[in-house]
Amino acid sequence: MPFAEQTAPPSRREQILAAAAELFARHGFHGVGINDIGAAVGISGPALYRHFRSKDAVLGEMLTSISELLLDGAQSRVREATDPENSISSLIRWQVDFALDNPALITVQERDLGNLADTDRQRVRALQRRYVEVWVTTIRRARPEVGEPAARAAAHALFGLINSTPHSAHLDRAQMSDLLAAMAYAAVHSLT
Repeated sequence: MPFAEQTAPPSRREQILAAAAELFARHGFHGVGINDIGAAVGISGPALYRHFRSKDAVLGEMLTSISELLLDGAQSRVREATDPENSISSLIRWQVDFALDNPALITVQERDLGNLADTDRQRVRALQRRYVEVWVTTIRRARPEVGEPAARAAAHALFGLINSTPHSAHLDRAQMSDLLAAMAYAAVHSLT
């Protein structure tokens, strides 16, 4: 998985995905050419075709990979949690850490999802729906009095809060992490 934590140096393919994420975040998918991505990793644009069939394939793998990573990470945290409160805290920290550590990916996912090929878009949307369901179920376990529609709306509101981080550089990472986690946790506990 290209965006998972690694101990080995990134492969050329992973370097391409990381560079493309930064470029797409800065200039938008249509504002970046294959030559721009190649130059960012020290190869020619046409050499990218040894790794990806197209720029669309780069975006497809990028957004599919992060969607899989988010879902796998959320499911793992919920499985390892000792109780519903621990589950919600762990999910919040997972999303906060991902957003703070990957602002370019958050921006690309938010802005360029519509540029995916149909099959990639369907796959990413299916993964995102499953991710939302992990949150809805976890919120309802932590707050049983909250109905499904409210839990679903809350999950999306929490994503909006947490994923706004690429647009804020007022605090250092630790302070921002604590602030976002506290705000998200308070939001869950304000549900009735």
